[in-house]
Amino acid sequence: MAKKGENREIIRIVCTEDGKNYYTTTKNRRNTTERLELKKYNPNLRKVTLHREKK
Repeated sequence: MAKKGENREIIRIVCTEDGKNYYTTTKNRRNTTERLELKKYNPNLRKVTLHREKK
């Protein structure tokens, strides 16, 4: 949960291919209202995969 007056919140982005690997990051909830999608490295699959935000 974000503190009162803060716009940034901690989110978890999960791998779309295996669903096990995840990264945590922050995003500005006021400027970025849609779900975040980033390409990140998955060590289990040993390749770069698409990671999507999960609530």
